[in-house]
Amino acid sequence: MRRPFALLASGLILLLLVLRVLDPAPVVALREAYFDQLQRLAPRQALDPPVRVVDIDEASLAEIGQWPWPRNVLADLVDRLHAMGAAVVAFDVLFPEPDRMSASRVLADPSVRAALGDAFPVGPHAALDNDLKLAAAMAGRAVVLGVADAGPSGPAAVPGLAGLAEVGDPARGGLTPLRTATRIVPALADAAAGVGSINVAGVGEGGVIREVPLLWRVDGDTTGVLPSLAVEALRLAAGETTLVLFGGPVGAESLGIGPFEAPVAADGTFRVHYRPDDPALYVSARDVLDPAREAEVAPRVAGQIVFVGTSAAGLLDIRQTALGQTVPGVSIHAQIVEQIIAGAFLRRSDVTGGIELCVLVLMGGLVALRMARQGPVASVTTGAGAAITVVAASWYAFSRQGVLLDATFPLTGGFLAFSVLSIYQYAIADREKRLIRQSFSRYVSPAVLSQIEKRDHRLELGGELREVTVMFADIRNFTALSETMAPQALVALLNDLFSDLSRPVLAEEGTIDKFIGDGIMAFWNAPLDTDRHHRKACLAALKMRAEVRRATVNRARRGEAPVTLAIGLASGVVCVGNMGSRERFNYSVVGDTVNQAARIETACRHAGWDILVSDAVAQQAADLAFLPAGALELKGVSTRVQVHALVGGPGMAGTAEFRAFRAACLDLIGVLSRGAIPADARVEACAALGARLDPGLRAYIDRMVARPGDFAVADGPAVAPAPVAVRGA
Repeated sequence: MRRPFALLASGLILLLLVLRVLDPAPVVALREAYFDQLQRLAPRQALDPPVRVVDIDEASLAEIGQWPWPRNVLADLVDRLHAMGAAVVAFDVLFPEPDRMSASRVLADPSVRAALGDAFPVGPHAALDNDLKLAAAMAGRAVVLGVADAGPSGPAAVPGLAGLAEVGDPARGGLTPLRTATRIVPALADAAAGVGSINVAGVGEGGVIREVPLLWRVDGDTTGVLPSLAVEALRLAAGETTLVLFGGPVGAESLGIGPFEAPVAADGTFRVHYRPDDPALYVSARDVLDPAREAEVAPRVAGQIVFVGTSAAGLLDIRQTALGQTVPGVSIHAQIVEQIIAGAFLRRSDVTGGIELCVLVLMGGLVALRMARQGPVASVTTGAGAAITVVAASWYAFSRQGVLLDATFPLTGGFLAFSVLSIYQYAIADREKRLIRQSFSRYVSPAVLSQIEKRDHRLELGGELREVTVMFADIRNFTALSETMAPQALVALLNDLFSDLSRPVLAEEGTIDKFIGDGIMAFWNAPLDTDRHHRKACLAALKMRAEVRRATVNRARRGEAPVTLAIGLASGVVCVGNMGSRERFNYSVVGDTVNQAARIETACRHAGWDILVSDAVAQQAADLAFLPAGALELKGVSTRVQVHALVGGPGMAGTAEFRAFRAACLDLIGVLSRGAIPADARVEACAALGARLDPGLRAYIDRMVARPGDFAVADGPAVAPAPVAVRGA
């Protein structure tokens, strides 16, 4: 693994570890949503534990009246529940003030007393006080009353009635604090067998109730704790007076309630493992209060821990569970008791969090190592395999052990690390690609290079047959020139010349094959199809001539020797592709056409002209200014090869001067082809016409007259075709 990549990967993993330790709200929300999904996939199995909810539902309100009911009605409710055999009655309602509907309070009103006179003397009458009636119904019975957080301005909270024993490390100080709490009417508080907190809201993320404190630390009292309503109800049902708090190195670990033990977090919170809400859990308060329904209701209440609460929408005690259901808040207390009795818990500890951090490091390290060695694409399989393993392990831990193992952070963290590392690698690869493209652009034109990239050509050993136009260009008298220059100056000259000569090739969509000493080999129509490649090769040759002439002028100003160039072009079918060893190869062309182009370039000296092309090239670029150069004997070729001299571009070919000059040349060739010697005046007239177009044409005419054998008639006149109009010329 390269050092920068390794440092980046290590830094990302370390950053993710820090993020997980800080555990910001988005990380928590994602984790909790994942745990909710696990519960929805495998909710707690519905059992039939001894728990019921007496529901103050809409039907009860419609029959008995709006809430709050007079407490004499609640006294009747307690009497009837105990008469039916309820083990414990726990009220998920508050009693912070005296019952305003008590007859004694009504009689205490001055206007009522004035109206009644002395007929009803004012004084404490148990028969007239609803609170005393409810207290009398509660006396000696296992009834639990609830309190709630009273907010910043409420009265100070007081400890509950249960004792607390601590085992192991002290853990009381780490419990969730309860600073204020609602009061209970004194008469009811004295009669209650237990007091518990009814709070379940405020602990869940996004309004979902996932965790509920089983024990609260009462601030201002070093020894006091307040149990939740569910714990207090279960304590009374078990006949216990004391709760047992088991502590560990980081805080609370579990809470003992008689024969039961429930795992808790360090702050005393308990994670609820929900089952789907079941109508069988509920008994309408209307049915309990109706003697006619006692035979039906009593079997469902006998021996049960009964929670009294409300599902009426107007009483605002509707909560959302991890299963996505909305349920009465009282049912959450009932489900907590069910879990503790059944021993069906969800566990999550600091050890679990440590395992998640290790999984993150391992997963990130594996992906980074695979990516460093084989690239992002290969690392996807490693990442996918690791992700599947993590999710499978999380599911197994949840479904079989009840352990909540978070898969979201390792997966999300791994994906983020993969994305950043991929971007880094692609940035490096793109930089290298640009360097390669920059290098390759020196051999092919930008247009050809773009087409290669778009078509995603693979570089593989082997070739294909294609028609191409091949160019060989050679600097004349280079040996003599090199003897007059220092090696460094000679190299600088070659570099300058090759730079000037390469541009026209690339501009005309050619491919530079190689630089051979003082020469250049290039070809057209490969690796991709190039429209009218013969013509483009000729135009490149003309531009190269112009570059050399410009360089010669500049050298003459400096008093340096001139530079001349010879160019040969041939067209035909060749084998083009990657050639060489399997480890190292070069994209090139092989075939008779290559040899022909090289021989035509060598023949430039013999013909007395700097650009010669084969007949096939001249036929396909007939709109350019060509002159017949005869049928030349080329080394290694058994028969003569018809060649043409490229004089100029389409602009010259269309002029009257060139047409006149070409006609004079053809006239001389006609004389030479018959074996005769043209008159000097005819030669001079032709040479004069050519000199007007290019001074070098005078020497070309003189050289043409000196080689009559190249124009001898074989199967007809060795002349070039007349220029024709070419579309796009």
